Amino acid sequence: MSRTRTALLAALVLVAGASGTAVAVTPSADVGIAAIPCSVDYKVQNQWDTGFTAAVTVTNNSATKSSWAVKWSYAGNQQVTSGWNAKISQSGTAVTAANETYNGSLGTGSSVSFGFNASYSGTNALPTTFTLDGVTCNVDDGSGGGGGGGGTDPSGRVDNPYAGAKVYVNPEWSAKAAAETGGSRISGQPTGVWLDRIAAINGVNGGMGLRAHLDAALAQKGTGEEVVQLVVYDLPGRDCAALASNGELGPTEIGRYESEFIDPIAAILADSKYASLRIVTTIEIDSLPNLVTNTGSKATATPQCDTMLANGNYVKGVGYALNKLGAIPNVYNYIDAGHHGWLGWDDNFAPSANLFYQAANAEGATVNDVAGFITNTANYSALKENNFTINDSVNGVSVRQSKWVDWNRYVDEQSYAQAFRSELVSVGFNSGIGMLIDTSRNGWGGSARPTGPGATTSVDTYVDGGRYDRRIQVGNWCNQSGAGLGERPQAAPAAGIDAYVWMKPPGESDGSSTAIANDEGKGFDRMCDPTYTGNARNGNNMSGALPNAPLSGHWFSAQFQQLMANAYPPL
Repeated sequence: MSRTRTALLAALVLVAGASGTAVAVTPSADVGIAAIPCSVDYKVQNQWDTGFTAAVTVTNNSATKSSWAVKWSYAGNQQVTSGWNAKISQSGTAVTAANETYNGSLGTGSSVSFGFNASYSGTNALPTTFTLDGVTCNVDDGSGGGGGGGGTDPSGRVDNPYAGAKVYVNPEWSAKAAAETGGSRISGQPTGVWLDRIAAINGVNGGMGLRAHLDAALAQKGTGEEVVQLVVYDLPGRDCAALASNGELGPTEIGRYESEFIDPIAAILADSKYASLRIVTTIEIDSLPNLVTNTGSKATATPQCDTMLANGNYVKGVGYALNKLGAIPNVYNYIDAGHHGWLGWDDNFAPSANLFYQAANAEGATVNDVAGFITNTANYSALKENNFTINDSVNGVSVRQSKWVDWNRYVDEQSYAQAFRSELVSVGFNSGIGMLIDTSRNGWGGSARPTGPGATTSVDTYVDGGRYDRRIQVGNWCNQSGAGLGERPQAAPAAGIDAYVWMKPPGESDGSSTAIANDEGKGFDRMCDPTYTGNARNGNNMSGALPNAPLSGHWFSAQFQQLMANAYPPL
């Protein structure tokens, strides 16, 4: 999604670095937006010791072009090694990116995106001047957010809703947290409000409904900006691979989903009373990724997921939600994108991006209805593993071959989120999309947190001795033993990342340890049973779950105390 920038482009020339910081140059005061012939968004998406990946979007504000060439020069020794969506050549420090045969047409106000990999040594200095067909462009990095992107959003949405805004503190969660010993240390943190059944819209068992939360957010807002975080989570046949979070609607009840769940939510969010709020929606966690990994002939397939793939109701439901909610100017839709230990493998990475693009264009939705994506929602994947990288090897054996990494391309959540953002842009999503990472339970601190790399006896001792994520297996997801609170919520913490968020409220259970009768449609999943020896989706390992857990979404005091004790950064 693009930002409103009627004054921004006229005021600043900005280039974002890998750290998410920006360098500003002020043009003459009489430069207006109409005088800007072109703009370029140059983003370092991922950087390591010897190389980096960059994404570039150029917007043409002049006459329509049938071909184009963008040029810049490096101050350092960067060398482009490969590229996509443009013909990229380099002579010395000068780089030229020219159109491919299929993307030469560039209309007035239109944008085109391309990317490349490059090597460097020393400092990866950022280019400061770009030209389009010989005309110097102003440069806008979206420094307000870390998401970045070019163009003007006609809805008036900002690039990063979290930038410069407070985030809603749910009074119901806050009271539960404060009632716990030591809980007042975090009870003022913002968390997501879960709309996980139709009844939640009006409030369950006397609790706050959607309007009550929005009214409370207005009261908290004051004169500044306020973000409200909602989890929209009630698809037909919900969570086809995890019984603990099954929902109330059967696989074919797409009509009820639309008319009884999404339509009432949209009607409330569209109320002009709430127009001053920035409403962030997390769209249907765990749904679309299941269609990629748990269907067909895969060992991890389930009949329920095969059903949802065949009837198309996940794709239809997500598209319908994006369309209805995306029509509201102050709503920012973020689609769930699993986590690195789910979609980080080659077999899952690109197919997931393509499926998300399909859903984003279903049922009247378009990519303009998507502000970005969220990873690690209600999961435990470590934000950054500092003691090993995907490029390390031990005695000639790659880290990718370790039992823990198991040929994944990513070892932590932030590198995955940044790389997946690039993949999503490459398949057709707007270059301005940003990523959210749920850090509510991925801190992995406490006495078990490694202080350095593991022993180099073997690749497994190296990885297992150094990894912060202490789960038995990366596929374990239910009430994990040893977990801790992660990074506190913050805006624009890294390139391409709109915010770290606590979308899963710490202390709310993932599922019950034993079967519990309930009227919420929630089943019993053995992955929540600490005695369970596993299945194909977790490599037939023990579940690693805590005992005595209540139903998903219900308060779990023992887990909350563990999360505080193992918080990293520590409380």
